[in-house]
Amino acid sequence: MNQLQKEILELKKEKNAIILAHNYQTAEIQEIADFLGDSLELCLKASQIEDADLVVFCGVDFMAETAFILNPDKKILLPDLSAECPMAHMLPAEEVREYKRRYPDAAVVLYVNTMAEAKAEADILCTSANAQQVVESLPEEQILFGPDMNLASYVAQKVDKEIIPIPQEGYCYVHKMFQPTDIMVMREKYPDAELLVHPECNPELQELADQVLSTGGMVHYVASSPGKTFLIGTEVDMVTRLLRENPDKTIIPLLSEAICQNMKLHTLEKVKNSLLKEEYQVKVDPGIADRARMAVERMLSLSN
Repeated sequence: MNQLQKEILELKKEKNAIILAHNYQTAEIQEIADFLGDSLELCLKASQIEDADLVVFCGVDFMAETAFILNPDKKILLPDLSAECPMAHMLPAEEVREYKRRYPDAAVVLYVNTMAEAKAEADILCTSANAQQVVESLPEEQILFGPDMNLASYVAQKVDKEIIPIPQEGYCYVHKMFQPTDIMVMREKYPDAELLVHPECNPELQELADQVLSTGGMVHYVASSPGKTFLIGTEVDMVTRLLRENPDKTIIPLLSEAICQNMKLHTLEKVKNSLLKEEYQVKVDPGIADRARMAVERMLSLSN
């Protein structure tokens, strides 16, 4: 552990703070986090915060908003305010309202990767880990699902319901980088490897994979699998975590260029500054937060 990391840990004690970090953060951020996880795990952890006065969220904007929605009485900090999720901004609240007018009998299931105003229009949220479970829990046969079209396609194959993607072209730019040729090259190089891909990858990638899993699912699968070699089709720092937790296994990124630049905006220097100055605070309008909270809590009730 380097000196800056030690200083952050000391500051964290002084400020009675906790640090939540997504699996796509760099190794040095992962090492100082109190909790590291995927979107569902981070939502669950955020819903259980009691003693901390400050929450430093090393993730992207919608994650920090969700933490505030679940903890309106706490100070939620994002070390770099420009750490935005492009996908989350692809589905504005007005577009959700327009689809609701067009499909009045449909339930609205939104991926947690949406901004708070859109969440407030949802009946329930989901993550890549629980999307199928969430959709199956609803009585409606017609589901408005957004913003990731690949996750919508994945769910549509798993359930006996009509899934209507909103918007029609929502996507994660990192998972769009993967191509079938990447799999061909890496399969030839590592013929015994199991290929795990994220459901935000294109359907043709999912069809070629051994497993389609959320990042949290990848953590559990690699740890419990008797296999020794894995190709990982998601953001490269997922491999960072998997290697640290499974030193006896060979874990290779499917594509070394699959980097979420938005996640990487957080650095140790910015985390320290965030703790020192208690910035940058993330808040959500109370009316929007109250409506969004209902959708978040409805999802969490399925996970407890």
